Amino acid sequence: MAVQLQRSYAAVACLLLYYLSSGLSIPDPRQREALIQLELSMQTGGQMVLNDAEKQLDAHLFKMKQEEIMRADFPPAMHFFKARHLIRTSPIFSLLQKMPKGGALHIHDFAMIDVEWLVKNVTYRPHCYICFTDNQSIRFIFSSRSPKPIPHCSAWTLLENLRAKTVNTTDLDHSIMGNLTLFTDKDPETVYPSQDVVWSRFEQAFYALWGLVTYAPVFRDYYYQGLTEFYRDNIMYLELRALLPEIYELDGSTHNKAWALKTYQEITRQFTADHPDFFGARIIFTVHRGVNATVMTGVVEEAMTLQRDFPDIMAGFDLVGREDSGRPLWYFRDALSLPVERGVTLPFFFHAGETDLEGTEVDQNLLDALLLNTSRIGHGFALLRHPVARDLSRKRGVAVEVCPISNQVLKLVNDMRNHPAAALMSENHPVVISSDDPAMFGASGLSYDFYEAFVGFGGIRSNIGSLKELAMNSIRYSSLNPKQQEKALALWQRRWDKFVSENAF
Repeated sequence: MAVQLQRSYAAVACLLLYYLSSGLSIPDPRQREALIQLELSMQTGGQMVLNDAEKQLDAHLFKMKQEEIMRADFPPAMHFFKARHLIRTSPIFSLLQKMPKGGALHIHDFAMIDVEWLVKNVTYRPHCYICFTDNQSIRFIFSSRSPKPIPHCSAWTLLENLRAKTVNTTDLDHSIMGNLTLFTDKDPETVYPSQDVVWSRFEQAFYALWGLVTYAPVFRDYYYQGLTEFYRDNIMYLELRALLPEIYELDGSTHNKAWALKTYQEITRQFTADHPDFFGARIIFTVHRGVNATVMTGVVEEAMTLQRDFPDIMAGFDLVGREDSGRPLWYFRDALSLPVERGVTLPFFFHAGETDLEGTEVDQNLLDALLLNTSRIGHGFALLRHPVARDLSRKRGVAVEVCPISNQVLKLVNDMRNHPAAALMSENHPVVISSDDPAMFGASGLSYDFYEAFVGFGGIRSNIGSLKELAMNSIRYSSLNPKQQEKALALWQRRWDKFVSENAF
């Protein structure tokens, strides 16, 4: 049916273009309507055939969106930190929370869950020490004895002793939370006036988190809680970008990357057993793009070994960190070519195009990612400036992992209606919606980002078909093999049908 529709629309398009270019036709309402319908058919979900219940839900959604767009305080036109409370009261957002959204394919390991959980459930554990840095950040470590001092930080203080001396522990907890997230109740444009400022604060928040989440007992609990929060937001599958750091015990002993990956595997199996309608999770092993070529060679070697030893849980490899200040993909081309040279399968899922530095070496990462045969493109914000990369990614079925809120908070775009993904979705370019580092942005799961994409990118034109295709894309463009995708899509379809039947009226 979809192929027949596509051919029909193509035939109509050719006829219309002939008349329009030849000047043989006076503008006709029927031609105008045909052009409008042709454009609608080309958008994400535009050729989705809806059943009666889906059409009813779509009509309901359309009315809600009309009301939303007429609001003076239109959330997608505002910074997310200002819009969050408005989004939470939106009936569209409420519906999106219930919607089965498929998979989250672009999530980072230590920014998965609400920082309040970390403060309330982790920093109150025994043997938790804190120190205060010269640049007004914090660090943590769990230790059975007084830890050794670290540079540019105050003396370590046992957190339970600090709380015992503090008059208002609630204020202390809020202060700690503020160091673990970018979210602020103040004017975000004043707090973060430039990309350099917000990225510096972003990186400091990760450093503050590090000593908490790399403690072995917390590492396990944190990941299980992360799966729980995404599951509650009706996510059935996850692909997590993970650094696989050295995990430490209370006595200071440490575990290697294989131990971390094995732990991810064990916790995933445990969570799936506890929640049979959760399909699973896979890990994309990452390294910071600030390393040199020699280090990268060693990391790629290790990645190939991990891929061989843990094929079920490991999805592939990526580079993380700020693209603008990190080394470009081309710098690492020799190391990244090793798998092909050795006939080893190591899928790549490269961050590329998370920049507005047009024409620079960094801006070429999109083309280089495709040259290196990336399976997906992380962010791809700059894709519209690269017609060759855009065409190649479409032809190869290389989906763009769009993270709306992340792109706005990190100052690539102000108004979501102007996000490049709006143009990509208007032509049904392969796109998946994800949330990158939701805990850093005061978000959770995928619903906030789906709201920004559906209401902001799509405007009044995107519909239930758009949402349905985006959810299905998250499975089609996942690292799951074809049989697993088929099984996951069947599971998702059952949940989708139930969601539609319960909300169509």
